[in-house]
Amino acid sequence: MLFLIGYDVNTTSKEGRRRLNRVAKVCCDYGQRVQNSVFECSLSGAEYVMMKEKLLNIIDTDMDSLRIYNLGNKYSGNIEHYGIKETYDPEGDLIL
Repeated sequence: MLFLIGYDVNTTSKEGRRRLNRVAKVCCDYGQRVQNSVFECSLSGAEYVMMKEKLLNIIDTDMDSLRIYNLGNKYSGNIEHYGIKETYDPEGDLIL
């Protein structure tokens, strides 16, 4: 399933900047950055649960925001892209 993860972390303190880096690292571990604070993650149900738990253990729900959208398996017709960053196919071949 494809999940869209967006976050806004309060970085007015050193702890906030640390949380921001930790949230970004977890998201990078599970998906592809498509905007500064937005990731597309193709995950199984178990991977989703693990990622969500990690993120919820990092953020401060009194100061930060985390949004997770489940786009499901038939998402390709629901995504439109315009502009300079190339789109990618999260189900396609990965070249390392």
